[in-house]
Amino acid sequence: MNPYQLKKDFPILNRKLPNGKDLIYLDNGASSQKPQSVIDATSRYYSEENANIHRGVYYLSQHATELYEKTRIKTSHFFQAQCAKAIIFTKGTTDSINLVAQSYGRTFLNEGDEIVLSVQEHHSNLVPWQMLALEKKLFLKFIPIKEDSTYDLSNLHEIITKRTKLVAVSQMSNVTGTIHSLTEIIDRVRQVGAKILVDGAQAACHMPIHLVDLDVDFYAFSAHKMLGPTGVGVLFGKEEILESMPPWIGGGDMIETVDLEFSTYANLPAKLEAGTPNIAGVIGFSAALDYLQNVGMNSIQRHEQEITEYAMESLSRIGGIKVYGTEDLEKRGGVVSFTMDGIHPHDVGSILDEEGVAIRVGHHCCQPLMKSWGIPGTCRASFYLYNTKEDVDALVHALGKVKSIFSRVARK
Repeated sequence: MNPYQLKKDFPILNRKLPNGKDLIYLDNGASSQKPQSVIDATSRYYSEENANIHRGVYYLSQHATELYEKTRIKTSHFFQAQCAKAIIFTKGTTDSINLVAQSYGRTFLNEGDEIVLSVQEHHSNLVPWQMLALEKKLFLKFIPIKEDSTYDLSNLHEIITKRTKLVAVSQMSNVTGTIHSLTEIIDRVRQVGAKILVDGAQAACHMPIHLVDLDVDFYAFSAHKMLGPTGVGVLFGKEEILESMPPWIGGGDMIETVDLEFSTYANLPAKLEAGTPNIAGVIGFSAALDYLQNVGMNSIQRHEQEITEYAMESLSRIGGIKVYGTEDLEKRGGVVSFTMDGIHPHDVGSILDEEGVAIRVGHHCCQPLMKSWGIPGTCRASFYLYNTKEDVDALVHALGKVKSIFSRVARK
């Protein structure tokens, strides 16, 4: 793959900022940019194909329905899922996780049961379980992490026990980019008869995912992190589990029959997709999947490893910088979180913005992890298929300006 050529496909990456600087976009962990093909697909829906789906007998409605459902099939094939019915469209990863908590969790978890998480989960894979635990009087337990931010599985048998009913962990950390091996966790989950949900928000966009081979019960991710529109998420679930789950939200399109006092519900996936969905977003996601398929997820992963290695080497030559996470590039995605001695991350981010370099600063929706490290937050540069070594050079140059400014302040 040629990131220089790919960058031309993204209109926003070829613009000047109001201060005249080129945009160096290094906040892909929060959301990716969109290629022209995705923008065109979304725009085309509103200008040529706009109609509600599943309900009309006229051409536009039937055509929009076909585009929407073809995206479901394409998603299933892209991620090698069990079947298309196992793909539920949601508003995003957060919505997908809440769906599992409110539907599966409320139905099948009982007082005294245990949910196992890790200490570095994104708030979206922590808060829903806290809320459910309070409501159902459940217990939360946590897998610790090692110094290199990989999961510490040395006491896994004591953490995941016969009282464990659900394990919910991330496949790739949004803070450090650490890619976690889930095999041992999944094996232990099967031993005790529990279920496992994987937060794939970061992993799904950066590496090949084979859901059948992964053998998880639930897998959640978002379109907007993988070149698609915002407001679209996916929940994969094993078909037999999804069949057993009651609807979480009631309304249109999820019903079979409705009487004044009783309703019956539609089959999968409609049962779990109440109301008018983000049709344009799902159709745009179809174009995003086409783009990623053409580039190749293996190529994307190799490219990000190269960029990440270059970034870590470049940052190591700047004094006073601490990089968090594993140094093993085989266990790391395209994310580098770091701090600068004596400089608050928000100050770093503000100065970098003046140079056109967009990174994310703060706790990255992982406050418990930051508290365990004793810091308020980090600076996070996150890469994608269109980032180049020159983007990293721009980051390093801007960090040099940060050091220069604070050195002058210190001398006064």
